[in-house]
Amino acid sequence: MLALGKINHLTVKKQVKFGFYLDGLSWGEILLPNNVAPPGLEISSQLDVFLYLDSEDQLIATTELPKIKVGEVAMLKVIATTKVGAFVDWGLKKDLLVPFSEQQIPLKEGQSYLLYCYVDNSNRIVASSKLDRHLHKSAPQYRTGDKVDIIISEQTDIGYKAVVNHQHWGVLYQSDVFKPLRRGDKLSAYIGKVREDGKIDLRLSSSTFKQAQELTVQVLAKLAQNGGKLALTDKSAPELIYAQFGVSKKAFKQAIGSLYKDKKIVISDAGIILVKE
Repeated sequence: MLALGKINHLTVKKQVKFGFYLDGLSWGEILLPNNVAPPGLEISSQLDVFLYLDSEDQLIATTELPKIKVGEVAMLKVIATTKVGAFVDWGLKKDLLVPFSEQQIPLKEGQSYLLYCYVDNSNRIVASSKLDRHLHKSAPQYRTGDKVDIIISEQTDIGYKAVVNHQHWGVLYQSDVFKPLRRGDKLSAYIGKVREDGKIDLRLSSSTFKQAQELTVQVLAKLAQNGGKLALTDKSAPELIYAQFGVSKKAFKQAIGSLYKDKKIVISDAGIILVKE
């Protein structure tokens, strides 16, 4: 099944003076202009092409890869603002429209914004800066430890809000970030946890995740052995923490922070207390 705004695998049906017509099945013949056709292309050749609408709203194919495809999120630069909306550079000859109704704030020429690309009700490929309208519409189906691709959206009081695999929102906590991050940065991360409310905790390092997961189990076991109390907090001396668990203070803080967020412990000035289920 063909998809507008995505990569499709099509067969060359015939050649004309200005290009090649590809077999679009129920969509009819789709033009691949000469200037984007690969050398040596022949009848019956198969190739991957991106399908979009040209300036006359005619379906057209290209071998050029855009900076964003339908269903994806990317940072794109505004090159013009008009009476119908803002136009951004997505790497193709025809610029991509961000309608006024899809602008979280008025977009300004020369500025770059994090945008989501989709096909609207008029069958146009457009973009939106209202990410909350388009993301997290399905339940996250990730498992703890899964590797994912993320794009940084914004910094918050607790860390960074990030787009996960172009589909969901996730949170990367400040304690797990070891370098400055900017809006639009792309990087790999790992699923720390998918909460009951669908919120996703992220980690940058798989080793950090494994260590924290193992340490939380050790802390809970130690609490159970000590009547539900432990005279250690995130403010305890590193030597005391190492003597008890053989880990750094930073690793211990991450572990008890995770337990606290999961409402499994309470942290007081005197230490940590196990929450009775």
